[in-house]
Amino acid sequence: MSVNLLAQIPFFTDLPMDELDRLMSELEVVNLKSEEILFREGDVGEHLYIVVSGELEIVMGPETGDVLVLNTLHEGEYIGEMSLIQPGGLRTAGARARGDVVLLSMSRTQFKDLLQRHPELAKSMVGVLSQRLVNTNVQTFRGLTEKNRQLQQAYDELKAAQEQLIEKERMERELKVAADIQMSILPDVLPVNEAFDFGGRILPARQVGGDFYDVFELGDDKLGVLIGDVADKGVPSAIFMARAHALIIAEADSSMRPGDVLRMANTHITRLEKSTQFVTALYGVLDTTTGEFSYARAGHEPPLLLTANGEVHRLPHKPGMALGLWEDIALDEYSLTLPKDSLLVMFTDGMTDCRNPKGEPFGLERIKTTVAGLKSFSAQASCDELLSRLINYQNGSKQDDDVTLVAIHAK
Repeated sequence: MSVNLLAQIPFFTDLPMDELDRLMSELEVVNLKSEEILFREGDVGEHLYIVVSGELEIVMGPETGDVLVLNTLHEGEYIGEMSLIQPGGLRTAGARARGDVVLLSMSRTQFKDLLQRHPELAKSMVGVLSQRLVNTNVQTFRGLTEKNRQLQQAYDELKAAQEQLIEKERMERELKVAADIQMSILPDVLPVNEAFDFGGRILPARQVGGDFYDVFELGDDKLGVLIGDVADKGVPSAIFMARAHALIIAEADSSMRPGDVLRMANTHITRLEKSTQFVTALYGVLDTTTGEFSYARAGHEPPLLLTANGEVHRLPHKPGMALGLWEDIALDEYSLTLPKDSLLVMFTDGMTDCRNPKGEPFGLERIKTTVAGLKSFSAQASCDELLSRLINYQNGSKQDDDVTLVAIHAK
């Protein structure tokens, strides 16, 4: 019965029976009593859990008296797959037993061993995670839409200040949760390297936004560098952003060309996405040994290069197509070797389009002028200075779009 249970889980569907038998003998059995907590929101995720019998509730705030039950898992369902591929990631919700529950537990080490024995599991992972994001999109969007309807009805029918305040505070808490989940997707700490340092900043136009960035290890002395911008803003864009980021990261590999990674991600997005949303992106691979940076642009802003002599160049570029609109896309692919003491700056169009109180955009030339003065700055200090200059220029006027910066400094 247990082997059949594993065989029904999408991650393991294609595994041979002898591997399922081996996996069953290695997985730890976890028994929970009713109301017993498996893990809490904010805990470090280290295990995937599979429900063998009973029901497992996914909750937020179980100790506050205002418990929010997000989902209930039944026999054969599972949770924690993201913890297997995101070291140090924190749980975005808690889990507790609803009645007596029996679980199977797989650690990250066991999963890595399994992945080494069966590398074809990586393809199954992409499909499963994409479907999980689709389901999350639908549930989150429906929930927020219903809350908006209830809030509007309260305004129209009750006109009671106290009722409005209660509902508004509830909505703000939920948006804060959504913002925290979104920010948890972005890197807390950027990689450290002897030859290069890295910087990144993001400033959403609303509580949640559609921009994203990442710098991550690929192995073989290579690093992946990613920046993206989802069309529009708000919760739907944030959900789409999470999907696009996950798909690109899942496809990234040190042996794949950046253009191939974006094409694969676009294939998944166009196959799964049912709306008209799209995302511009720049994904590159930096060889920290040679200094070569190869990247592909999907409709994104071209990077700027500050050389050691203080000159700023917009890198050569040609038209490219955003991800999510067409199945076959044309990308702008380019490669260069970053010179010593140079600074490469990548940004979203929220940087150029941001306006001052007179309605004048910050523009590309102001960005280039600011970058020209960053010769002695580290990558992170460069991002901080650029964003500071932009905010000063904005001078309190409304921010219309998310702003994101990523920089690479060749020491």
